[in-house]
Amino acid sequence: MHELSIIAGLFEILEEKARGQGASRVTAVTLRVGRLSGVVPDLLVSAFDACKKGTLAGEARLEIETAPFDFRCRACGGDDVRDDPAVACAACGSSDVELRGGMDIVVQRIEVEVPDP
Repeated sequence: MHELSIIAGLFEILEEKARGQGASRVTAVTLRVGRLSGVVPDLLVSAFDACKKGTLAGEARLEIETAPFDFRCRACGGDDVRDDPAVACAACGSSDVELRGGMDIVVQRIEVEVPDP
């Protein structure tokens, strides 16, 4: 289950960013997960919940946004963003398309609580 190693890496980022902001705790995290990233969002949430105990994110919630497929047609130059993995350009019908997005995992947002000075 590589979701656990992804979440372990996420916690390194959370600790670094939260401490850098002087935060007392992390309250929420939003990940943008591409449909072709190879991870199961529910397993990311389970791994996050298992790993958060005793950390600055101990009470945080993990939100997952699913990133659509992002294509560029090599034949006509058209761009297309959709939820299904198309094999043909919507504009010209060519199957010579390049997948440009939908494969990555990005930390979209980290919400923290900073104590009053």
